[in-house]
Amino acid sequence: MTVATSRRNFLKMTGGALGAASLPFLKVLPAQAASGDVIVAVTGQTINSLDLHRKGTNRASYQVAVNCYDRLVSFGTKEAPGGGLSYDYSKIEPELAESWSVADDGLKLTFKLKKNATFWDGTKVTAEDVKWSFDRAVSVGGFPSVQMKAGGLVKPEQFEAVDDETFVITLEQASKLTLPDLAVPVPFVINSKVAIANATEKDPWATEYLHNTPAGSGAFKVIKWNPGEQLVYERNDDWVGGPLPAVKRVIVREVPNPSTRRALIEKGDVQLSFNIPNKDAKELADKVDVYSTPIENCMHCVGLNYTFEPFQDPNVRKAVAYSIPYEEIFQAAAYGRGARLWGGPETIDSIEWPRKSPYFTDLDKAKELMAKSGFSEGFSVPFSISLGLADWMEPTALLIQENLAKIGISTEIEKIPGANWRTAALVEKKLPLHLENFGGWLNTPDYYFFWAYKNGHLFNSSNYMNPEIENLVDSTLHMPMDDPKYAPNIMRMFEIAFEDLPRIPLWQPALNVAANGAKDYEFWFHRQLDVRPLKGA
Repeated sequence: MTVATSRRNFLKMTGGALGAASLPFLKVLPAQAASGDVIVAVTGQTINSLDLHRKGTNRASYQVAVNCYDRLVSFGTKEAPGGGLSYDYSKIEPELAESWSVADDGLKLTFKLKKNATFWDGTKVTAEDVKWSFDRAVSVGGFPSVQMKAGGLVKPEQFEAVDDETFVITLEQASKLTLPDLAVPVPFVINSKVAIANATEKDPWATEYLHNTPAGSGAFKVIKWNPGEQLVYERNDDWVGGPLPAVKRVIVREVPNPSTRRALIEKGDVQLSFNIPNKDAKELADKVDVYSTPIENCMHCVGLNYTFEPFQDPNVRKAVAYSIPYEEIFQAAAYGRGARLWGGPETIDSIEWPRKSPYFTDLDKAKELMAKSGFSEGFSVPFSISLGLADWMEPTALLIQENLAKIGISTEIEKIPGANWRTAALVEKKLPLHLENFGGWLNTPDYYFFWAYKNGHLFNSSNYMNPEIENLVDSTLHMPMDDPKYAPNIMRMFEIAFEDLPRIPLWQPALNVAANGAKDYEFWFHRQLDVRPLKGA
């Protein structure tokens, strides 16, 4: 299902909103949630699975892997530039692993597990559980397997359980990304005995069982999940992966309407509102604690699908880039929060990323390019956005729509339900013109290009393929950043990307979180709620 809209209708629709009192669940919110034992958080996102490895699991569900499962290692913590705390990409710290060592040639990593680590059922976490979990991650296919591949982890033969507490990874080539890749949500460790007992011949990795029933050793257990309504975490008092969480229970409520979420946090009916709109972040800053953290290796962009004939014409792509009203969008959709990604120098002399493109608003130039193109008479194209990201996508699309009309490109905005967006935009890659957002979990430009510019990879929603980009990404992905060849290759990738324009950068967004009765919120690259460090105010 898609919903067409216009700028006038959008302004009408946003004129009214549900009040907080209209939500039935408010009658049963814990009266003393802010006392310290319980924290209630609200989000507009829907958790559609408790198993990150399962096909079709959406990004909102990644928080379950973070909160309910452990990894061998994690990232450290630092102060965030937007206030509060943030993960620290430069520090790798123990989680299930007590210690680890890397061979001189970088091809073998040996991990010693914590002897007292146990799953929720009381059984010991062993290296066999780690191996089974890693085997699963590289074998299920799709996003989890490609994420593992980014760190050089591609097949079960690379993983060995030497004894109960010793796990070994063997690489085909040394990579700067292997250790950081072990700290992302994907390589989580599952209670393999429980999973195997619930596997079937058709489902050898127990994805259907783990979809509803996590089996981990993490800081929190899921004690209740009502899809589309709420997820309830309860603390695992035997957790040894890090400091024991201060709160005993966290309730995550799904509240789609942003105005309702705003009313709840403003009144103190909930203690945390996750991923609030930029408008609310700006207006609530003097009333509650608001954390706005720039998202590393992330950008909002316009996607031009290479399977759509007009976008195969470089003059058309550049005409679109010059037609975009960047500053107007930045103020209307981002409320000035984040970093501008347009109007940069034409000469590339650094590997800074995200970086400003050399394009800027110039309608005359856009018209000249259209006149030189093979589509000088103009054309029509649907312009797709996600309902789940409408707070920034809708005003952005409406402003772009107005300027595209001025250069002869007619668009009708179609709004795709958030639950269907990932399939349409990223799996089927069928949207000719669309808005897109991708943030690389590992903070290097080659990693961003690995996901967003390589042929067939998930976030290459533009169906883009350039043989030189393919070779440059493959050569730099595992290369140390201090290698003399690294920077020239990366800068060449930037040049090609800005010439070919499968993605037109708009701005680098910030993740906004409001707190009223909770403290120690920590930002993470995966842009999902880590409930482990939270405390009642």
